[in-house]
Amino acid sequence: MKVICSKENLLEGINIVQKAVSAKTTLPILEGILIEAGENIKLTSNDLEIGIECCVDADVREKGSIVLNARMFGEIIRRFPDAEVMIEVKENNNVVIECENSMFEIRGLDAEGFPALPTVEKNDGIKISQKKLKDMIRQTIFAVSMDENRPMLTGSLFEYKDGRFTIVSIDGYRLAMRCLDPEEEKDTENAERKLIIPGKTLNEIAKILQPVDDDLYIYAAGNQILFDMGNCIMTSRLLEGEYLNYMSIFPKDHETKIRVNTKELLSCFERASLVITSEERRYPVTLDISDDKMVITANTEAGNVREEMKVDMDGKKLEISFYHKFFIEALRVIDNEMIDVYFTTSLGPCTIKPLQGNDFAYLILPIRR
Repeated sequence: MKVICSKENLLEGINIVQKAVSAKTTLPILEGILIEAGENIKLTSNDLEIGIECCVDADVREKGSIVLNARMFGEIIRRFPDAEVMIEVKENNNVVIECENSMFEIRGLDAEGFPALPTVEKNDGIKISQKKLKDMIRQTIFAVSMDENRPMLTGSLFEYKDGRFTIVSIDGYRLAMRCLDPEEEKDTENAERKLIIPGKTLNEIAKILQPVDDDLYIYAAGNQILFDMGNCIMTSRLLEGEYLNYMSIFPKDHETKIRVNTKELLSCFERASLVITSEERRYPVTLDISDDKMVITANTEAGNVREEMKVDMDGKKLEISFYHKFFIEALRVIDNEMIDVYFTTSLGPCTIKPLQGNDFAYLILPIRR
């Protein structure tokens, strides 16, 4: 194998596929990146849960394949000058890497031992722009559970139904939901899907997705999902089982509703959190709502804070307490200028929604004082 390509293109591909290189493994080959030279260079990584394949433009002089340690290979290319890089496989899997006046010779591994990515048939695909999916993940991923005792909640639900695409995350204390009507719907008439995608996978795909309108296709088969971005694909296992019936969690009625500016409310919570030096939930932020006014207070060993803001209020007076982090994380990902916040009782959940439509909803449980 002998190839020549620009450092910039090669490093971009390495940075993408390194996200699926196994960090802790007894199999050295899983710590590597598979390099295959055909028409162009194809880089592949696979930690047996997530697999990434990325194509890089290159001048292929001799076809072939090799596996190189991802950390070493990445660091070598990263520290090269901005020029063309030549990679050549010699005898006994020795690999020469040259760039201008720099030359490395490192030992590679035989490509035959590298595990192939799962095959996912490209049927019943969902088409969505990279930017929209990146935003939807950003607006829901923070509510994925870290509790391995509830494995279904360590992933997000991807639901496609009646032409509407929904992502839901629940961790037992809050719920984040984001909905979208794709511009171009399913490829067939029967594409209703419910997929539970691990949070780790979503974190990694969000890093790869670009804030552009380029199309992305999502395919699923068996217990695998495939994200097709054109020159790059990512596969992942799915979580198997039944997700919670999330629609039944939302309260049917409310006793109090406020309309408020999103950034102003976020600023109040962020300032209130300054006296909360511990992540423990025993220091709540309390909301006292009455007469088109909301008073936000926090009292801790470090100090006290009081914030007051005007709101458009409808319903009964209410005093309720929350863990500040849950409110802050939800408010930070809302792009709408104004929101409606619905409260049931001082012990019931609150729901954050847009003024019109149902593009998103965030549900947060209160703290019992």
